[in-house]
Amino acid sequence: MTIRTYKVDAFADAPFTGNPAAVCCLDGDGDAEWMQRVAAEMNLSETAFVWPRSEGFGLRWFTPGAEVSLCGHATLATAHILWESGATDDEPIAFESASGQLLARRSGATIELDFPRRRVVAAPCPNGLLESMASAEVKLEWEGVAQGYGVLRVDSVDAVRALVPDLPRLAEVELSGVIVTAGGEGEFDFVSRFFAPALGVPEDPVTGSAHCALADYWGERLDRSEMVGRQLSARGGTVSVRLDGERVHLGGRAVTVWRGEWVG
Repeated sequence: MTIRTYKVDAFADAPFTGNPAAVCCLDGDGDAEWMQRVAAEMNLSETAFVWPRSEGFGLRWFTPGAEVSLCGHATLATAHILWESGATDDEPIAFESASGQLLARRSGATIELDFPRRRVVAAPCPNGLLESMASAEVKLEWEGVAQGYGVLRVDSVDAVRALVPDLPRLAEVELSGVIVTAGGEGEFDFVSRFFAPALGVPEDPVTGSAHCALADYWGERLDRSEMVGRQLSARGGTVSVRLDGERVHLGGRAVTVWRGEWVG
C-alpha cells in the first residue's frame, strides 16, 4: 500500500512556523484504527485523511490520541495540497466531514475556510481547571464553554505568554481543550493559546477550531465582524476571522515542507 503523504505548515508564511499537519491522500474512506495508528506515527497535532467523492472530498482528522470532529489547520493544509498537487481545480473545494460540509476558497496566497461558529455559552467551571492553570503572576477568569472547549480570559498579552499550565492535571479535566485569551496589541485584535493534553496535544501551535470560538467571543465584545488573531505558541501563527451568521470564515496561508509516500 502506497499513499501520497505531505507535511504542511498551516497558518504560516514560512517553514517552521504555524501549525504542522500531515495530509494523507486516500482512494476512499479508510479504517479508523489504521488512521489512528498513522496519526500516532506522524506524532503531529493533527493528521488529515482526504479522499475523492462524487462531489468534493471526504475528510477526517486524527490527533496522536483520538479522532476529532473539527480541525482548522489540517483542513487548510489539505486544501493547499489538493490545489498544489493538481488533484482538483475546483474552487471552492467542498469537504464532507463530521462537522458537515466545509468549504475552502483561495484569495491570492490566502486560503479562506468556511467553518461553523462555536458559541461561547455560560457554564460551571469544570472541577480542577483553575488549579491546573494556576499561576501566581496570572489572574484567570472563567468565561464559559464552546462545544467542549473551555475559555479562560487573562488581562494582558504578556499574561497569555507567561502561562505555564500543569498539563498532567489539565488532562484530567472534563474538557477536550482549553483556550486562554486576552485582548491584542497593534495589528492583532486578540491573542490566545490552546491546550488539549487529553487528546495527546499538550499545546497546539495554531488552532482553527479555537478561532471559531474566539471569533464569537471577541466579536461580541469588540462589536466587530472582522478581526485578526495571533496564537502565541512557540511557533506562532496568525488567523484572520470573519463572522457570517452561524459561520466563521478563517483565513491563513500554508507552506509545504515535505512530500513522500506512506508504505506501511
